[in-house]
Amino acid sequence: MPGIIGKKIGMTSLFTEDGKQIPVTVIQAGPCVVTQVKTVEKDGYSAVQLGFDDLKEKKCPKPLLGHFKKANITPKKKLVEFHGFENVNLGDIITVEMFQPNDFVDIIGNSKGKGFQGVVKRHGFSGVGGQTHGQHNRLRAPGSMGASSFPSRVWKGKRMAGRTGNNRVTIFNLPVMKIMPDNNILLVKGCVPGAVGSYLIIEKNI
Repeated sequence: MPGIIGKKIGMTSLFTEDGKQIPVTVIQAGPCVVTQVKTVEKDGYSAVQLGFDDLKEKKCPKPLLGHFKKANITPKKKLVEFHGFENVNLGDIITVEMFQPNDFVDIIGNSKGKGFQGVVKRHGFSGVGGQTHGQHNRLRAPGSMGASSFPSRVWKGKRMAGRTGNNRVTIFNLPVMKIMPDNNILLVKGCVPGAVGSYLIIEKNI
């Protein structure tokens, strides 16, 4: 699907004409520049590579720097491929105006990382043991791992403590509430994954 690269700014709310308060996420969507046009004849598939957010030339890896100079554009921090674009040429600018209010979009981002967490926070376990009679050290424990005689091991996939968050998450069918082309701002209903300042991939539902 065609789309654009954006950056999460934060959250606020809008009021509809009938007085309802709608929570929205504010996204800086573009402008993105076409850094490469891939074709079936040359690359084996059809796609458009977009670049977003300027990068200092001294911080750009040499191979990527050559890639950008070949396209005659400044280095970019974020590159993403999209499908579904038509009649797009190298160096074209893609802006937030590709969206309209009441469009629906899928938004992809990396969720907030929460580090190494126990089973209560990670999986919603209730903990074991009572909270009286001097019980202090087992309230958030995972409990039994399994039987001892068979299989004499812990099954793969067992819900246990571990790294939480920082996963690629897609939120489907978020309605576009408003666009502000002068500031490259896109307002979508509800929340999206990621911390403030993180990159997002906004794909347009067709």
